[in-house]
Amino acid sequence: MEYNRYIDHTLLAQDATKEQIEKLCLEAKENHFASVCINPSYINLASKLLTGSDVKVCTVVGFPLGATLMASKISETKYALLEGADEIDMVINIGRLKDHDDDYVRTEIAELKKACQDKILKVIIECCLLTDEEKVRACKLAKEAHADFVKTSTGFSKWGAKVEDVKLMRETVGPDMGVKAAGGIRDKDTMLKMIEAGANRIGTSHGVELIK
Repeated sequence: MEYNRYIDHTLLAQDATKEQIEKLCLEAKENHFASVCINPSYINLASKLLTGSDVKVCTVVGFPLGATLMASKISETKYALLEGADEIDMVINIGRLKDHDDDYVRTEIAELKKACQDKILKVIIECCLLTDEEKVRACKLAKEAHADFVKTSTGFSKWGAKVEDVKLMRETVGPDMGVKAAGGIRDKDTMLKMIEAGANRIGTSHGVELIK
């Protein structure tokens, strides 16, 4: 199995530099990873560096809290695509989900998918802040809004991906929707457990080590 094609090679640190992004893109090209996942200010650079390769440019929207205005997330998404992004990882409004404002959560995801058109939209539900009932509800709302993936974590909250969460997410969305495990995946054994549980994309800053 080509595990490299599961990996979103990730660098979302606040202090990430141009040199580090250039290194990330070079590693992604050399190892034929699925994408690089970077902050929006480096989209244009990454897009130029990855032109002609099989590596996509993934960026984040409403990151990491998800609590910004819906209009801001829509605008972020549109500008990210203009800069050259191929995939968008958005954070849901977690407070609205907990308030049972399902219409808001669903509408926000749907509006971002509309902005993405044929580009991939992944929906970060931040499992560490949710009950199992809320995780299921978030996944169902993402599916109803026609998102392409649900994703476990930002990697910036209490903890990252857990096998039991990936399994629950896969059971909820079924076989045809993507599930991305991200946050704290630093070794191959953990990655394989996530894939076995149902993940078909892995977000990690340790991509090179994982495929060795």
